[in-house]
Amino acid sequence: MKKILVTGGAGFIGSNFIRYYLAKHADSQIINLDKLTYARNLDNLRDLSSSPGYKFVKGDICNKGLVERIVSSGVDAIINFAAETHVDRSILSPDEFIKTDVLGTKVLLEAVKKYKVGRYVQISTDEVYGSIKKGSFTEESSIKPNSPYSASKAGGDLLVRAYYKTYGLPVIITRSSNNFGPNQYPEKLIPFFITQALADKQLPLYGDGKNVRNWIYVEDNCRALELILRKGKAGEVYNIGGGVEVQNIKIARTILKKLKKPKDLIKFVNDRPGHDRRYSLNSSKIKRLGWKVNSCFDDRLDETIDWYLDNQKWWQRLLKKQDSFKSSWYKSLTGAA
Repeated sequence: MKKILVTGGAGFIGSNFIRYYLAKHADSQIINLDKLTYARNLDNLRDLSSSPGYKFVKGDICNKGLVERIVSSGVDAIINFAAETHVDRSILSPDEFIKTDVLGTKVLLEAVKKYKVGRYVQISTDEVYGSIKKGSFTEESSIKPNSPYSASKAGGDLLVRAYYKTYGLPVIITRSSNNFGPNQYPEKLIPFFITQALADKQLPLYGDGKNVRNWIYVEDNCRALELILRKGKAGEVYNIGGGVEVQNIKIARTILKKLKKPKDLIKFVNDRPGHDRRYSLNSSKIKRLGWKVNSCFDDRLDETIDWYLDNQKWWQRLLKKQDSFKSSWYKSLTGAA
């Protein structure tokens, strides 16, 4: 793939993918289309700004005219990372989630159809499956989303499937487990707990803290996406799971222990509405393409904690810009003044 449109490339996973892909395919060109919402950070790609293989365009995937101008110039593939992703935000205000995750996906699919783009990859999430008590979700499992966020992502997935069945578009859907690593916006669980602990603030845990998440280091996900772009089969769904399931309370305790912070920083709060208990993915399908997890979760978590410890100016600058939602959300959980 010589020329790729990456939407949402200023986000955590998208920026990591751009960096990974260009390092492996130096002769390729990537156009990064991102509207730069609160969780996007172009600093993560600043060193690529002068690269001939990288171009940034500020804009919204819901802007049909802009999307068509980019795609009509000739792209070999589109990878759609663009999404609203914070579950708590979706509970309080689902409008933007539905707009970006469903309508935006439709705009991109129409461009694929109109300009005959060779491949479209929809970046989805394991959350569309809902919660599972035992075993693991396969690509054939029913989707049963339990939050406005996961429902909006499921809606986008269903559109992708429909455009494959109806129009024969060369589309693929990926559903990964929770990603983590350096440079992640400090609203997601691991960086949120790290930055809270470093600031000696409380770590709010929903319910009993025993909700289980399946974790994958972001670079392992990027390797999977690069492989799918080359070898994935049109019309298919691929689960990308890290193979490590950890209770949220264990994550919190590990971070506090690493940073030598007291355990009483953990604060149990009322459970979130529709809170999924456990995620688990069966990734046998993508492993048959030749992919496997290369990272040790414990080692990568240690490295991630160290990164936030060593780069406090990076995340403190972001926290200074935090919006009214983040402030009111944290205060409502912890009772902080």
